Amino acid sequence: MRRKQPRRLQKDKVTSVSKREKTVAIIGQGYVGLPLAMAAIEAGWSVIGVENSKAKYEGIAAGVSPVEDVSSQLMQAGMTSGKYRITNNVSDVAEASIVVICVPTPLDDQRGPDLAILESAVKGIAPHLLSGTLVISESTSYPGTVRDVVAPLIEQLKSSADVHVDVAVAPERVNPGDAKYHQKNTPRLVGGLDAVSTRRAVDFYNTICDEVVEVSQPEVAETAKLLENTFRLVNIALVNQLAQLCADENINVHEVIDAANTKPYGYMKFTPSVGVGGHCIPVDPMYLSWWAEKNGSKASIIDVSDEINLGMPIYVSKRVRELIPAGAKTKRVLIMGVAYKPGVSDVRETPATALRDDLIAQGCEVGWLDPLVEEWDGLTPVSADWECDAAVVATAQPGMPVAAIAGRGVPILDCTGSFAHLANVTRL
Repeated sequence: MRRKQPRRLQKDKVTSVSKREKTVAIIGQGYVGLPLAMAAIEAGWSVIGVENSKAKYEGIAAGVSPVEDVSSQLMQAGMTSGKYRITNNVSDVAEASIVVICVPTPLDDQRGPDLAILESAVKGIAPHLLSGTLVISESTSYPGTVRDVVAPLIEQLKSSADVHVDVAVAPERVNPGDAKYHQKNTPRLVGGLDAVSTRRAVDFYNTICDEVVEVSQPEVAETAKLLENTFRLVNIALVNQLAQLCADENINVHEVIDAANTKPYGYMKFTPSVGVGGHCIPVDPMYLSWWAEKNGSKASIIDVSDEINLGMPIYVSKRVRELIPAGAKTKRVLIMGVAYKPGVSDVRETPATALRDDLIAQGCEVGWLDPLVEEWDGLTPVSADWECDAAVVATAQPGMPVAAIAGRGVPILDCTGSFAHLANVTRL
């Protein structure tokens, strides 16, 4: 008896499963998700980028990258090759064997964790996950988030009790604008809810990263990520407070820092600034502080450091107002560089906002310019020849006309240490 040939439908199903095994869906195509997408493509994966922001989705669909670390040309090449597809349809995650969540986890009005975006992402994907899918969260959060929030939501909302989903965490380690460290050469921490989840997540990141560090449980990876940025918050606060103490006693804090930096061990150099900004340093430590308080403890060093850094823009406002010439008929202050760090256009949590608001509260008229920022809180920049009585460099963006403005005799407070060699410039 002649054996029946497999139906075409069965063959298509096999092909589909094979393709799915090498497809990863990445939820969020911003500063974390898009660089990961490009790295995954380079490692041989097909990528489905899921983005629910209308502006970001439409920009990417038009071939325009929304982040500085990924060129539009690189992204377009991924699209042309068929390896990268952007979508705003969350059900497309069914085409992937791995789903990576890369969405923001900001602070709420009480400076506590706001997991609304993360929870929304999990709720969106859960009903569409096929059995055997691995879900990885790269979003930074307090210890226990993956175990107590992500996994239960998936279990509650998955399409069937028969669907099995593996879950792991691999906190993002992205430093926007950093030309040296990127997805490939930055070690990645990975922890799964069980041995299989851990192994699968390790195997995935081994295709992308030079080094993957397996930890015993997700809570270790989650806490380690918070420690990394808490270390920076505390040390920035220390040097910011030292700068104020030294200024009061006419001691050059930068000479002090350089002197301490001659020690070849046990010291790491930090310099004073207008404050901390971005999606990590001002935010992540507060997740750790909240978690400690929830468990009946107190991370007092974090709370004090946060208070010092939040007060730094107010101190800078005072210092720059002191530079306004006595008898000046106006109090016009120019802020140069409003992004939270050099080389990026990101103004999230930028300390320049608090600086601007305090200057205005103190009766100053404030203008701003930043070569990488087109709009800031609905405001447009002034021109380089805007007449001002004093200026402050908050972020050392490339291409700012600091020398030209100093050359006009405008007194400038430099909070970055990049322009101290110029006349009329005072270093913070």
